[in-house]
Amino acid sequence: MVRQNRYTFAVMEDDDFISKTRRKRQMRELQDVGAALVKLSRDQLARIDMPERLRDAIEACRPITKHEARRRQHQYIGKIMRDIDAGPIAAQLAQLEAPSKRQTAVFHVAERWRTDLMDDAGAIERFVKEYPGADPDRLRQLAEEARDEKRKSKSPHSYRELFHVLNALLQDHARRNP
Repeated sequence: MVRQNRYTFAVMEDDDFISKTRRKRQMRELQDVGAALVKLSRDQLARIDMPERLRDAIEACRPITKHEARRRQHQYIGKIMRDIDAGPIAAQLAQLEAPSKRQTAVFHVAERWRTDLMDDAGAIERFVKEYPGADPDRLRQLAEEARDEKRKSKSPHSYRELFHVLNALLQDHARRNP
C-alpha cells in the first residue's frame, strides 16, 4: 500500500512568484491612486475614463468623514482597482497633476531670477533679452527697492512684488511656449 502525501504543493515558476510584500505594496499603491481620485473635484473626476462601479465607490467615499470608515472605503476602491487595469486611470490622474508640476518648475525659475536680479544689476538685461515682454525699468525699480528693504530690514513688499511680476511673466511665457 502506497501512502499519499497529504501535503501537495503546486510548483510555481519563478516568473509567476510575487512576494507578499510586493503584493501589499501594489495594493497600497492602488489605494493611493483611489485616494487621489477621491480628492479630485467632480469636474476633474468626470474627465477620467473609468468603470461605473469604481466611479460609484469614489462618490460613496466623498461624504464619509469617519477615519476608519473612510479607510475601509479606500480599501474597497483599491480592491475594485485590482480587478481592472488601473494603469490608464493612473496615467490620466498623473496628466491632471502635470500642469501643477510645470507651474512649480516655473515658480522655482522665478525665484532664481529674483535672486539674480537682487544680486546682479546686469541680470535685468539678460532677463529682458530672454523675455522681451518684460519692462526693464519696472524690474530695476523693484529690484532696487527690494535691495533697500533688505538692507534696512524692512518688510519685503517690493521683494514679493518683484517675485509676482517675474512669476506672471514666466507663467505667461510658459503658456505661450509649452
